[in-house]
Amino acid sequence: MTSECSVSRRRFLKETAMIGAAAAAMQTAEGADAAKAVGKMPTIRLGKLKVSRLILGSNPFFGFAHRGGKKLQEEMKAYYTDERIMEVLESAAGLGVTAVAAPPYDRWIKLFGRYVKGGGKLRTWIAQPDPPGGKMVEAIEAAIEGGAKAIFIQGGRADEHFGWKRFDVIETWLKLIRSHKLPAGLASHRHDTHPEYERRGLPTDFYFQCFFRPVQERYELKHRDLAVATLKTLDKPVIGYKVLAAGRLPADEAFAFALKHLRSKDGLCVGIYEKERPGILRQDAAFTAARGRL
Repeated sequence: MTSECSVSRRRFLKETAMIGAAAAAMQTAEGADAAKAVGKMPTIRLGKLKVSRLILGSNPFFGFAHRGGKKLQEEMKAYYTDERIMEVLESAAGLGVTAVAAPPYDRWIKLFGRYVKGGGKLRTWIAQPDPPGGKMVEAIEAAIEGGAKAIFIQGGRADEHFGWKRFDVIETWLKLIRSHKLPAGLASHRHDTHPEYERRGLPTDFYFQCFFRPVQERYELKHRDLAVATLKTLDKPVIGYKVLAAGRLPADEAFAFALKHLRSKDGLCVGIYEKERPGILRQDAAFTAARGRL
């Protein structure tokens, strides 16, 4: 008799193949046909803010590689000049991606402002403040002044305050964001943080849930299983991030798994490093759009 586990595995492999085939077909189109095909991107809502289901991540822009050591980090920093970052933003917009998640660094605020004023089409910046020295209020205010359309507290800060049981501090930050009529969210690398924050009724509109919990640069599948189990218990939209384990997993399998478990109201945030993987942005967009068609 075929076990439930083997049936589930076969179904997963079939869905992976279907997503890969659909995405490949979309990628064979050229020019305007490609933009039209790949650009049919599903959308979700973070509070009242409508965004594409695929959100562009920014870690590679700033050399946050989470693998490959200092060498890869320096390569990313050298590769991602302001001009190249703006090119990526525009390419993403052409594929139906409407939002980018990035910290409110001075460089980013100036770069994004320049991009928007120059007619850039990707107009939604979701800020993830992670300031040094505990200056979270200042970072949130910088994001608001810089034009962020939504703000979420970076995972490391949310997790450490969870560990310290300083829920009142997190609540103060969220209320500050909400006072400016912006959607407010929290990120986490853990599987138990968001359920507790939601149980306590903190004023959140969405969550960013890491699919892997890096422990000394080890990425274990058991943490991904815990993450997807957690998101199913949350009422609010969840954005999955590090779904490729910082580049350690094949894109087709990682996207198939993530999109199988994310609900229709959930999304993904994925950074790209096209010097290493040419065409990865278009592939990611194609995977996300293809899943919406199956």
